[in-house]
Amino acid sequence: MAERIDGHTLLIGLMAYPIRHSMSPTMHNNAFAKLGLNYAYLAFEVTNETLPSAIESIRTLDMRGSNISMPNKQKVIPLLDKLDPAAKMVGAVNTIVNDDGVLTGYTTDGIGFMKALADEGLDIREHKMTLAGAGGAGTAIAVQAALDGVKEISIFNMHDATWANAERNVKLINEQTDCHATLHSLEDRDDFKREIQSSYIYTDSTGVGMKPLEDKTLVDDPSWFSSDQIVFDTVYAPRTTKLMKVARQAGLKHVYNGLGMMLEQGAAAFKLWTGEDMPVDYIHQILFSDDQDK
Repeated sequence: MAERIDGHTLLIGLMAYPIRHSMSPTMHNNAFAKLGLNYAYLAFEVTNETLPSAIESIRTLDMRGSNISMPNKQKVIPLLDKLDPAAKMVGAVNTIVNDDGVLTGYTTDGIGFMKALADEGLDIREHKMTLAGAGGAGTAIAVQAALDGVKEISIFNMHDATWANAERNVKLINEQTDCHATLHSLEDRDDFKREIQSSYIYTDSTGVGMKPLEDKTLVDDPSWFSSDQIVFDTVYAPRTTKLMKVARQAGLKHVYNGLGMMLEQGAAAFKLWTGEDMPVDYIHQILFSDDQDK
């Protein structure tokens, strides 16, 4: 890293809270080094309260851009100059590109989710998915899955600040895609169980399972799953979440954390910033070289 940084190095950030666990700096800095690109990628702990000044720093410091993660993916939108059409539809941003002070927001989370499944040889089109969460990542996953041909999506969410967004997601999917979406309350455990058991894939896009909730899971009973289902947890730190352990107890073969999604959404963002294709196979070896919990 020290050999690559000079007076011409361009900075790219990652703004979220918490974020010190992130694998994104490892991913992008290794990709920059592999391709000989003069960029550096750093993680910054940014809350909703500090987000406005952090976004302004992208312009002030002439940063090339930034990734955005929880809890800032929706709060960042009013602070940007433009939105990519997909980000506008999703209503969330995970990537910012700075072109001479003009900040454009993009979303690559949904693309990363579908590509991560495809990388495992899995096709969820024409199937039903139960999805927990309607935040930035959950919205991107739901919209992209619907656009790509998932037949039915049951979205579960708490009656909290994101409930209105969940309602918006269902309305948007039903009006603008061929997918049928329904909204359910996470408080209704019997309904949650029924929908999971009738689904080909269960996806958790909430923060349950990551610090400080690493010992928690929305599904703690292996009997909710059958061995032919797919379980996908967007959390990747720890590497094996509580949900994944429960799914494996049920005998599922297809159980995944969010590393693959993180890799593929990162590759899409990398292309936006640099114009170059990320060396995905090389980065995959680095990120997946250690299967131990992180």
